[in-house]
Amino acid sequence: MSAKENNDDLHGNVPDSSALALILIDVINDLEFPGGEDLARYALPMAHRIAALKERAKAAQIPVIYVNDNFGRWRSDRRQLIDHCLQVSQRGKALVELLQPDDDDYFVLKPKHSGFFSTTLDTLLEYLGANTLILAGVAGNICILFTANDAFMRDFTLYVPADCVASNHVEENAYALRQMQTVLKADITPSTDLDLAGLIASAGPQRWSMSR
Repeated sequence: MSAKENNDDLHGNVPDSSALALILIDVINDLEFPGGEDLARYALPMAHRIAALKERAKAAQIPVIYVNDNFGRWRSDRRQLIDHCLQVSQRGKALVELLQPDDDDYFVLKPKHSGFFSTTLDTLLEYLGANTLILAGVAGNICILFTANDAFMRDFTLYVPADCVASNHVEENAYALRQMQTVLKADITPSTDLDLAGLIASAGPQRWSMSR
């Protein structure tokens, strides 16, 4: 079996290379923490918009990457996190029901705020050849902001759809979006106005890819 055939087996219908990637941050979330009740009010409407964006992204063959906190559960994996959040008692159950990953989505566990800190995200994005990222999820003023900052320092072009990011408080979310727009040069156009075909075209050729 050739190396290319091996790659096809591992990645299914997800493209092995793409200049553009959709990154969903901490959407597999039980919301069981101080302030989680406030966040839940904004996270569920956000989840419906992310679900629609994800559907459009997959139709355009844009890879979807879940970058998710391990919530201090160092022995957990993707399936255990999802099962935990889907328990009836969890505040985030409805959020996770809407945004469960598909079998062909990528999934990266992170121990801290940034999706890049001590994770395989750098390696995965290099493998894909991505140079442009769409960030969505929670919380806008913490993990989205930290991930966007690290992505900016790595010279990624950033899109952070304002309607696909939520924080505990509207004011803090708006401030974080302004910071990302002003300091990190992120485009915060709402997801409903994003032209994904145009983004793919403007992203241009992939970076050097480990699959080449």
